[in-house]
Amino acid sequence: MSRIGKKHIALPETVNAEIRDTIVLIEGPKGKITHKLSSLINIKQANNTLIVSRINNSKKAQSLHGLSRTIINNMVIGVSKGFSKQLEIQGVGYRSQIQDNNLILNIGYSHPVTIATPKNIDIKVEKNTTITISGINKEQVGQVAAKIREVRPPEPYKGKGIRYSNEIVQRKVGKAGK
Repeated sequence: MSRIGKKHIALPETVNAEIRDTIVLIEGPKGKITHKLSSLINIKQANNTLIVSRINNSKKAQSLHGLSRTIINNMVIGVSKGFSKQLEIQGVGYRSQIQDNNLILNIGYSHPVTIATPKNIDIKVEKNTTITISGINKEQVGQVAAKIREVRPPEPYKGKGIRYSNEIVQRKVGKAGK
């Protein structure tokens, strides 16, 4: 039994949910998101809660039960509060800026790296070294943050690179540290 899948999803007053067969539409003050559920998962709305259940006890249905509930819960949180990730750039001369809705990174390469901002995602740069990615879709926010971090991940000797704001980078001792 999925403990996560059994939990009901509470809908805030500002959020509306619409269910058409296996398609779920969640609409709130920040926007709207749709998601197509598997045919093995059943969803119904009662009062201000959504209840996710599985049609049968097959292994596939069991594995999708908790996942589907979490995806729908993230949709509800996204349209009401939103999601954000923060990245920090560390290194001498490393900086970033927003230009024409593109993120431009100067991080030690011979050329600046340009990353296009996807729609529904908002990227802000503060103090040239702090990048904030925000949006209503948790998966998309995390994917954009990972893509930016991938350009120059933090290296273990000096700690230079792009890292998440809460990330701890294990430092290694160099040759001289015997």
